[in-house]
Parts: sequence; structure tokens; C-alpha cells
Amino acid sequence: MHFEILVEDQSGKVMLEILVRKIIGDRHTLKVIAYKGIGRVPTKRPDSGSVKHRMLLDNLPRLLNGYGKSWENYPAAVFVVCDLDDQCLKTFRQELQTILTNCMFKPTTRFCIAVEEGEAWFLGDIAAIKSAYPRAKNSVLSNYKNDSICGTWEHLADAIHQGGSADLCTKGWHAVGAEKSEWAKRISPHMNVAENCSPSFVYFRNKLAELAQKAG
Repeated sequence: MHFEILVEDQSGKVMLEILVRKIIGDRHTLKVIAYKGIGRVPTKRPDSGSVKHRMLLDNLPRLLNGYGKSWENYPAAVFVVCDLDDQCLKTFRQELQTILTNCMFKPTTRFCIAVEEGEAWFLGDIAAIKSAYPRAKNSVLSNYKNDSICGTWEHLADAIHQGGSADLCTKGWHAVGAEKSEWAKRISPHMNVAENCSPSFVYFRNKLAELAQKAG
């Protein structure tokens, strides 16, 4: 089976290129595509001439319809992975499902939402963080409740980055993005996908494994 994973940023791509292989193995093909931000669920489908930015949600209706059309009678699935941020989980899922429902051609699709942010999946595996960053602050890591709405990336930064999130924020969002990609590169190889404590990661893992096992 072919798996196409759509993520909202480069750090997500780095993380998932490592983690998805741990879940589905080597029997299936995989492509992870990073966008330049999450964007917004559109109120109407953009035509090809109006798509100016590589924002995930703005382009999602066109993308899903295109996958559905090109993947007819082909064993493939698309996973849309994005952060919840400060949205209502139930409402956000309904909005995403409505996009798929309104597509003329509907690919096999799973919507997987990191609660609150992708860094929650790292914080679901404290042992992996400590393997990648032996000097990580135990007092900060032990304070985290899985999938809580707490400023997740800032919490991780406070545990492993010298000067914490306050220092990173003074350097601008480009520096934050680069640091997030570095975390993904260093932490993901150590992660045990079978024992992650993040409920949103477990949901993602189970949906992937379910389709991979069905495909054989």
C-alpha cells in the first residue's frame, strides 16, 4: 500500500519520515509532504489560479479530490496530520470530515490531530527525549500532562533548550522552526512507537497500523 502523509511544517516531515517507517515497516511505500503552515479550512474550494501559498488546509479540498481521482482502484491512503493549537477538537474534526465529504472523488483518508502540537508526541516518550538530550530538565518533563493544552513546544524548549522558550522566542520564528526540526531529527530515532503515552499519537499509530495490516 502507498501512504501519503501531509503535514503542516518541515519539523513534522522530519519526525514522520522516521516514525511512520517504525509503524508500517518496509513493505509499503511512503511519501511525507510538508506545507508552509496549517492555513485555514476554506469556505469554498479554491481554483488552481487562486492557490498562491503552500498552506495545508487552504489547499486540502483540491488535494483530496486530486488524490481520489488519481488513486481509483489503487491501494493508497492519505493521512492529514496537523496541530490542534487552540481549536475545539470535535469541531475541527467535523470541518476536516466535511471537506472529504464534499469531494467528488474521495480517497481513503485519515485525519490525525496532534494535541496540542506535534511536540506532544515527543513528550509522550520521555525516555526518547532523555536519550537525545541527556541534560534535559527532569523537573520540567515531569510537570507535563500528556496532550494537555499548555504551550507544548514551549514546554519542550524549557526542558531541553539552553535559555528555554524565552530565549528561542527572541530569535524569531525562523529560529524556532529550525530548532523544532533539530528536535525531530534527534528525538524521533529514539522513540518507541509501541509505548508512547500521547493519546493523539496512539490514535495516529493505530490508524496507520490498521491500514498497513489490512493491505498485508
